[in-house]
Amino acid sequence: MTGGRAAAPGARLAALVCLLAAWPAAEARADWLITPFLGGSFAPETTFLIFEEGAGRKLTLGASAALLTDGVLGIEAEVGHTPRFFEGDNPLGLVLTSRVTTLTGNLILAVPLAVTRESLRPYVVGGLGLMQARSSHAAGLFPVDENRLGLTLGGGAIGFVSNRTGLRFDLRHIKAVSGANGPLARPGISRLSFWRATVGVVLRY
Repeated sequence: MTGGRAAAPGARLAALVCLLAAWPAAEARADWLITPFLGGSFAPETTFLIFEEGAGRKLTLGASAALLTDGVLGIEAEVGHTPRFFEGDNPLGLVLTSRVTTLTGNLILAVPLAVTRESLRPYVVGGLGLMQARSSHAAGLFPVDENRLGLTLGGGAIGFVSNRTGLRFDLRHIKAVSGANGPLARPGISRLSFWRATVGVVLRY
């Protein structure tokens, strides 16, 4: 009887250890972040002929969906669209229509929540995807119809004003990294690249 009574606490301890081992570990929690954004492109470099002053400095809009842990890692899919990219501030009628659209998959490295807590959470981001450039010119001269592999590098910060909503401040450099230089290309200059600064509303799920 004594041995049975002594074994009972040991059995309970063993059961508790097994329960703790089977309990989901304190793994990094991950949140879905949906972010529509608005901003602008600037500092363009291109081998495409641009005839109008102010081209490449345009309004940009888009959205991203990211899965971000409370640790360091996250992933993101993002689409950005810049209408009238090759058109100037005071159109001369040389560029009739134009746009640049990007679709990228990115890796995010963020400062852990254990460090930032309720303050702004900085991050760096980088990835690859599709860069699509289109334009039509007067008299059909030098049209642009390009699909290129694009490289994205940048960073920013996310801050929440409530449990579900926040703001994202983001700066990225987007550059075409594929395609041979054509007859209009200048040595040492990428076919198409630009900077993009945006502000977005973050919805957390």
